[in-house]
Amino acid sequence: MSDFLLELYSEEIPHGLQINTRKSLEASFLKSLEDENIKCKKLHIYSTPSRICVFIEGLPATMNIAAKEIKGPKVGTPPQALEGFLKSNQLHKSDVFEKETDKGNFYFAKTKKQTVDLKVSFQTIVPDILKSINWKKSMRWSDHDLSWGRPLKSILCLFDTSIVPFHFYHLQSTNKIFLGGPYDEKSFVVKNATHYFTLLKDKKIILDHEERKKIILNNLKTIFAKSKCENNPDPSLVEEVTNLVEYPTALKGKFSEDFLALPEELLNLTMKQHQRYFPMRSIDEGKIINQFITISNNKDEKKLIIEGNERVLQARLADAKFFWDKNKKQNLVKLVSKLNGIVFYKDLGTVYDKTQRVRQLSSLIADIIVCNKEDTEIAASICKADLVTDLVGEYPELQGVIGSYFALGQGFSPEISKAISDHYLPLGPNDRVPKEKIAICVAIADKLDTLIGFFGINVKPTSSKDPFALRRAVLGIIRILIENKISISLKELINNSKNLYLSNNIKFTNDKLADDLIEFFNDRFKNLLKDKVTRLDVVDSVLSNNRSDDFYNLNLKIMNIIKCLKQDEGINAIAAYKRAKNILEQNQKDIDNKIFGTPDPVLFRNPCEENLLAKINEVRDYFTTPSRLRDSQKTIHMLSEMKNLTDVFFTDVKVNDENQEIKNNRLELLYLMCKTFDNFTDFSKLEGA
Repeated sequence: MSDFLLELYSEEIPHGLQINTRKSLEASFLKSLEDENIKCKKLHIYSTPSRICVFIEGLPATMNIAAKEIKGPKVGTPPQALEGFLKSNQLHKSDVFEKETDKGNFYFAKTKKQTVDLKVSFQTIVPDILKSINWKKSMRWSDHDLSWGRPLKSILCLFDTSIVPFHFYHLQSTNKIFLGGPYDEKSFVVKNATHYFTLLKDKKIILDHEERKKIILNNLKTIFAKSKCENNPDPSLVEEVTNLVEYPTALKGKFSEDFLALPEELLNLTMKQHQRYFPMRSIDEGKIINQFITISNNKDEKKLIIEGNERVLQARLADAKFFWDKNKKQNLVKLVSKLNGIVFYKDLGTVYDKTQRVRQLSSLIADIIVCNKEDTEIAASICKADLVTDLVGEYPELQGVIGSYFALGQGFSPEISKAISDHYLPLGPNDRVPKEKIAICVAIADKLDTLIGFFGINVKPTSSKDPFALRRAVLGIIRILIENKISISLKELINNSKNLYLSNNIKFTNDKLADDLIEFFNDRFKNLLKDKVTRLDVVDSVLSNNRSDDFYNLNLKIMNIIKCLKQDEGINAIAAYKRAKNILEQNQKDIDNKIFGTPDPVLFRNPCEENLLAKINEVRDYFTTPSRLRDSQKTIHMLSEMKNLTDVFFTDVKVNDENQEIKNNRLELLYLMCKTFDNFTDFSKLEGA
């Protein structure tokens, strides 16, 4: 069996681009092998900051392709079609013959049995795959046309011991690699895949990113254990540093204890995001200690690397402490007026204007969910004040968090302080939602104000772009309502929020603002449920005729229906509906022309008709209760009780009676019954109905 080896050597590629390119190459090579019907034992994709490697084990050296008959264009088509067929299959006109099929006469050709050298196949496969890589960010080098994640320097491509020759823009594939680092690159001739991996190992380059990851995790575990600290490294940081080094070495450093007085979030951000260090948290005290771990690309026998990292971190933390000491003395209330200097968005006013709208809208929400209005308005008024501080200017990721610390230090209640930090939540699909009532009010008001503004001026998300995170805002509101079990009319809030904009003399160009936004909420709600429920038919059923804007109760209804449909009552309800619906479909023509769901009791000829109508009316009366006060389980129970009544009905009467008037009246009764079921949810969309 043979091996294929490809190395793409470049300037250092950022970790995110490495990950995306590994996935892209794996998918492309697997598809190409499948398309060419090439079998292999194993496909490996590796990467380091400067190398991306494809290694395919267990390939055949050659492939035998059996002779086969291939179909061409129809006889009589323009000559260009036949020429294209001949060219694409490398045939001569003498190879083609006519053959009659059940669809007419077509040109056919019989290919010859041939043996294909896989090395030759890879000469076209590899360049095509490399050209198909879609870099999220790329750059060009000098006057070359090639765009790559970072300037591409060389391409090694071997099939066993032979070079797979091809051109890729200005580069020619070779059997050489470069080792030694950016300032001392030396070329080495590679004999085969085994020799390649040996060369890298000798130069202390660990090509397998998964192996590097294991080394990093083991080193972290050892240091954490010796220092009596929690072994809970940030997975995303582990993934990042794995793709920043070729030979990982974990080093422990320290910083001044004075900096432990800074907020924990500020310490974490400085170490993790700015420096790619792992903070250390004491098991006994549960607090960050003045030590950290960095992952180096080299051993540090003279302690020079860790000393350099300590100096850098010390300087970073000194800057953070300077801004912290300077800003924490500034009065948050006085900072609010400075928000007039920050534009929220063109045509939508300033951030100060936004906070005033959020204050009024959050006060309305506080009334609905029974919350302290005065504290809610205070929290909303100062929730954006920290945006004008130097600290948030330097660390924008900490907006809200910094304001929360300042508020607590300036005597505001813990609930108000918590609302300042939590009103931005949730930040992602798996992030926590605010739980305290004041924070809930401000969070919903802030997100809804943003949505109303952008939808009002027709700046909406597209299928590929959502620069203002409007989808995230909608999902955030829906999750806050559902997870906090809040029943609220979204249309009422939308109208109030819109009026607050209009009172600020903001001009909207979208006349269908409320309808567009409700539709957007419904789409996001459906997407949210796709990841959470197994019965998507129930979701479609409930939302297809949905007129509700109460997403907590909608979610509750869907979950209850799913639960009930697993029980006898749910099965009986579907059975009753299905039997009636089948009869109606058999008489579809009559339904379209004459049936409206208004049976006349005078035309009843059997007590079972009266009993069924009485039960239908009982359910219809129950449906006059506001939906938020109805119990889905009780509704399913009432609908399931029609099963026995319909069974008796279909046994005792003949729906298709010879008397057309009686027949129509019985269809009216069944139609009314199905309409009643569909008022609860669209039963026709449920599996089994």
